[in-house]
Amino acid sequence: MNKPYLIGLTGASGSGKTTFLQSLKEEFAAEELCVISQDNYYHPREHQEADSQGVKNFDLPTSIDRDQFFIDIQKLLRNETVTRKEYTFNNAEKEAELLVFEPRPIIILEGIFVFYYTEIAQLLDLKVFLYAKETTALSRRIRRDQQERNYPLDDVLYRYENHVQPTYERYIKPFMNQADLIINNTQDFQNGLAVLKGFLHQKLIKG
Repeated sequence: MNKPYLIGLTGASGSGKTTFLQSLKEEFAAEELCVISQDNYYHPREHQEADSQGVKNFDLPTSIDRDQFFIDIQKLLRNETVTRKEYTFNNAEKEAELLVFEPRPIIILEGIFVFYYTEIAQLLDLKVFLYAKETTALSRRIRRDQQERNYPLDDVLYRYENHVQPTYERYIKPFMNQADLIINNTQDFQNGLAVLKGFLHQKLIKG
């Protein structure tokens, strides 16, 4: 196998990255595409920094096991399989799975810091930024954190104002101008999805 084509996908929390990737994966065979998320590399809760109110902040670059994330990306680029325990965001109702990532011709790294982490950004062959208006991103964040992560509304709003939005302004938004493709997902991402899908199918054909 040739060196995999490495794509980085980032955007604000609530920009729709997970939904976008689910739609993209449906356009490819399992042996063509591997998606690995930064979300499964969070340090344990007890190792997360707390803000001035004593609330753990999971939206800092230091909240991620950056070294292991980089090591696993390098393994995939060497055509090695990676296993990782799923991170369940402290949701006691969800049992963590053992995730297996197989090297594929196309590998997509998803996460809010994949452009910010210099050692990872330098490996990327293509940078994709998913954009959504702040009000849209917030409503999506509320829905996701309540339904999937069992977070109370007050907690979601506090974290968004004090953790999520400051992180976007400092660690995510400044890197938008480095993206090769910016997809506006305030309403839907269909046009951007079609562009990326067509491009990647051509990459596979050319080998």
